[in-house]
Amino acid sequence: MQEFNRRNFIKATSVATLGIGIFGNPNLSLAQKTDKSNEKKVGIIGLDTSHSIAFTKVLNTNKVNNQYRGYHVVAAYPYGSRDIKSSMDRIPGYTEEIKSMGVEIVNSIAALLDSVDVILLETNDGKLHLEQALEVFKAGKRMFIDKPMTASLKDAIKIFEASDKFKLPVFSSSSLRYMTGMDKIDKNSVVGANAFSPAELEPSHPDLFWYGIHGVETLFTVMGTGCESVVRVNTKDTDVVVGTWKDGRIGTFRGTRSGKHDYGGMAFTESGNIVLGPYAGYEPLLVEIVKYFETGIVPVQQEETLEILAFMEAADESKRLGGKSVSLKEIMEKAGL
Repeated sequence: MQEFNRRNFIKATSVATLGIGIFGNPNLSLAQKTDKSNEKKVGIIGLDTSHSIAFTKVLNTNKVNNQYRGYHVVAAYPYGSRDIKSSMDRIPGYTEEIKSMGVEIVNSIAALLDSVDVILLETNDGKLHLEQALEVFKAGKRMFIDKPMTASLKDAIKIFEASDKFKLPVFSSSSLRYMTGMDKIDKNSVVGANAFSPAELEPSHPDLFWYGIHGVETLFTVMGTGCESVVRVNTKDTDVVVGTWKDGRIGTFRGTRSGKHDYGGMAFTESGNIVLGPYAGYEPLLVEIVKYFETGIVPVQQEETLEILAFMEAADESKRLGGKSVSLKEIMEKAGL
């Protein structure tokens, strides 16, 4: 296994170097830049989310953009949610739309894996991600898992255990991790943060996993790991979750279900306050996904992703307890960490 991984690393490095050399030469013709040998085939699992369409549009209209290194979507497996009506209803329309972009529709994940190099796991239903991810791992493919990574902390732990077993790094992220303003923050100077996003609910998922994940990920992008406890205040239209970090810093998430839906926040630093937002679109995330596809190096560590999920489960427990403080350590221990 060690020799196999070494050969794969050498092969991947050679391909990446070749790609950089071609795209970096301004004297090459367009025909040379679009040499089929430099294109990498992306497969999508799940056509029940607008992300599948948005990602395909960006990648397939930017084949000669060196940021995307020739990665483009060639095939998709539509399913996808089978018991969440709002997601299921999208599948027929999104299937036709993605077909119009030249993407082949296949009838199984196995068929998809036979025809692509890497996977975007886009299924909107986090309950399905563990089962689908295991099939991808067994095929030896690199994979990005869109939000929510899973519908439980336990399933996320199992995915990362499989990642270690198959020696295939994997990551999950909201595109809000790369919102405007993030690049201006010196993480070492952050003394606290507020973040907000819509937090619509879906009965099949823990409250914040379905949509609040966007704002929670924004919060953790600024604050980093180390949250020790959570308190949640909940009403019909609003959630406010206050996290206390081990160094005494406070980070808060506000999830909204009324008024204008928007994303943003504020980072409080030693030298001043930095506004987060507006949303910067999908392109910054896709650039990071492509870098990971090329190198196998993840931009978001599993420890941070697991803490984000533990934060959201702790928020649910605090709600159940009427707003009492809940320890993330206890939540993680119950999940098997």
